[in-house]
Amino acid sequence: MRIKVPEALTESHLRYERDAGRAWNAGLPALAERFLDEWNLRLDGEPSHGIVALVLPVLRADGTPAALKLQPVTSETADEAKALRTWAGDGSVLLLDADPDTGTMLLERLAPGRSLSGVPDVLESLEVLTGLLRRLSAHPAPEGLRLLGDLARDMLDGVDDAVAKVYTERDRYWLRWCAGAVAELVSEPGDRLLHWDLHYDNVLAGEREPWLAIDPKPLAGDPGFELLPALWNRWDEMIASGDVPRAVLRRFDFMVDALGLDPRRAAGWTLGRVLQNCLWDVAGGDRLLSEVLIRIAEAVRARW
Repeated sequence: MRIKVPEALTESHLRYERDAGRAWNAGLPALAERFLDEWNLRLDGEPSHGIVALVLPVLRADGTPAALKLQPVTSETADEAKALRTWAGDGSVLLLDADPDTGTMLLERLAPGRSLSGVPDVLESLEVLTGLLRRLSAHPAPEGLRLLGDLARDMLDGVDDAVAKVYTERDRYWLRWCAGAVAELVSEPGDRLLHWDLHYDNVLAGEREPWLAIDPKPLAGDPGFELLPALWNRWDEMIASGDVPRAVLRRFDFMVDALGLDPRRAAGWTLGRVLQNCLWDVAGGDRLLSEVLIRIAEAVRARW
């Protein structure tokens, strides 16, 4: 049976990759059939997908449930298997097989419809996510990963251009302020294996463990660079608290304490992550910085 690519995944690839995305989507059914055959797999349900990857529930030859993940090889995905192999299931989805040439992976089956976003108590979700971060970042980064130090230097090189493009003095101020924090830390970027995209939707329910991390964008660096996604996700709950700075710091302080981080370094790298996202937004055409990011920076500065 020929694999049908979900229309939303095709649209995503066309939006972000244009002609390259069109070509990859055209070859996706054949790629799926190739690895179903090579790895002796049988389809076992409906596919799911993210922005770039198609995930097929499958059964292995011995009847074990698994997930076949197909995605193009890019700078975002090239080292995913390397990171999963290093973690070996310690807080992450377990890698069962991988083909480095195509980026195809066979993974432990998790529950795609059950993520930490669905847990009603945000602090319960935060506790789970922080526990996973602690386990993941306990591993030294393997050789060959992107380095936080390199990213930080690239960010600093791009600040002046971004400052010239944004419309308001407030935004120029925050770009420079965050850059100042990064400049102090850039010489000590850390060497831990970072997930770099651990938010509530990237933690799924499993059978081997209640919750496991998926979809890393591996990076070697300081764990303080991992905190921002948990601060901006479920932002409505920050607003509903009635005191956004206090709510931001409540999450930030909880994570810093649980991870055993130095608060000032963690604040500095969180400001660095704010800077990174702001620079991406400006490069994409935005001329006003994200209000959410600015409010997080305002709160976290109290720890810097």
